Amino acid sequence: MNIYDIAREAGVSIATVSRVLNNSPQVSQKTKEKVNQILERYDYTPNAIARGLVVKSMKTVGVLTIDIRDFYYANVAYTIEQEFSKLGYNVILCNTGGDSQEKIKYMRMLSEKKVDGLILVGSVFRDKNIDKAISQIAKSLPIVMVNGFLEADNIYSIICDDSYGISMCVDYLCKKGYKEIIYLQDAQTYSAQSKMEGFKIGMAKNQLELKPSSILRIERGIRGGYQAVEQLITSQQKFSAIIAGEDITAVGAIKKLQEIHKNIPSDVAVIGFNNSVIAQCCTPELTSVDNKMETMGTGAVRILNDVFEGRNVPFKTVIMPDLVIRNST
Repeated sequence: MNIYDIAREAGVSIATVSRVLNNSPQVSQKTKEKVNQILERYDYTPNAIARGLVVKSMKTVGVLTIDIRDFYYANVAYTIEQEFSKLGYNVILCNTGGDSQEKIKYMRMLSEKKVDGLILVGSVFRDKNIDKAISQIAKSLPIVMVNGFLEADNIYSIICDDSYGISMCVDYLCKKGYKEIIYLQDAQTYSAQSKMEGFKIGMAKNQLELKPSSILRIERGIRGGYQAVEQLITSQQKFSAIIAGEDITAVGAIKKLQEIHKNIPSDVAVIGFNNSVIAQCCTPELTSVDNKMETMGTGAVRILNDVFEGRNVPFKTVIMPDLVIRNST
């Protein structure tokens, strides 16, 4: 028994059945009673499509990440799901992987399923290879980018000022007496570029020498941080502090520094980024930039819900990070 059968037996339209399911005032009491009797007789459970016929909302939001196993993406996605649940929305979570065509495929799939809106988690979705596709999809449904920015109609962004976060790290290290500071750039995303610019700003502001070798472009993760320290030792480059673009990369650097018997922080200070649980699991505990993951997740939900409600929403919302001091500095 489906909504078409219910409508046929009641002698009404499908839209009328849907209005009854949604308790619409546009249906007479007599018709409501007639339809409800049939619904009860067949123990009918309405599906989302039936409800959506009248309210023009599937009460469903699509959330895309490239890899939910990542602590950052997992925390933001969890926050978004919980907050939307409070508002009565369902969430479809998709792991796209890093390939641009896969990202586009998932966005189009969710659009075809008539979700009410999309949230793209992470600056990895700020990609010149998919910008056009995002802009096209935004013509039919609102999109919120978490820590990414694309200037186009119906696209809203909530971002952490990553540049300021890294600049703040340089300020702090300089005040502590660390002068030979190395930055580990472990990605090529919108966020990673902002962080690198923040490092350059911080070095210039504190009148510290910025050499080409002051920025190491490495792979993200423990191995990337580990190999970065190996490279610094092999090249005999002087360094007294390391700032990494991610906590997990900073942990790799700590691992190698401990292997060569460098004391942290008296020999070398280390700072990470994200203030993830990893920062508190390593020894010594890692000083890290708190980029307010939960705040951005909650903010993304608020922004999208405000769009649904027809409120005025700024196209760009900026969150300021904090530096959480621990034993690695």
